[in-house]
Amino acid sequence: MIKILFVCHGNICRSPMAEYIMKDLVKKANRPDQFYISSAATSTEEIGNSIYPPARRKLREHGIVADGHRARRMERRDYQDYDYLIGMEQYNIRNMMRILGGDPGGKVRRLLDFTDGPGDIDDPWYTDDFDTTYQEILRGCRVLLDKLTIEL
Repeated sequence: MIKILFVCHGNICRSPMAEYIMKDLVKKANRPDQFYISSAATSTEEIGNSIYPPARRKLREHGIVADGHRARRMERRDYQDYDYLIGMEQYNIRNMMRILGGDPGGKVRRLLDFTDGPGDIDDPWYTDDFDTTYQEILRGCRVLLDKLTIEL
């Protein structure tokens, strides 16, 4: 089983969007038993909160249900529990490294680094552009799933 943890600042927009998009892709690929997918924050300010309503609406527009999500903060032990720890932007990566104390196994990456257009996924909390965020996360998740399917 491949275990993936998506990470962003508050765990209410990008990382839960990535979590539920990836779960949807895995389900459609008939591989749900081969993956464990979750998400977390690098900050503590949103702990316990559900997914941000505009992010939830964007997922629903695409037939993805994100019920039951509660923001949690990433912990050092997540490094041992997950095969991939995937941040949305360089700022997340920096904070992930602080929490984890390093990346000796090369598990930490940005989502778009798996694509042919590496870069950051802007935080829609500030940009209010949930369309672009959705499309970038979908692109990253598709490429990641293709890569991981080859490894299975």
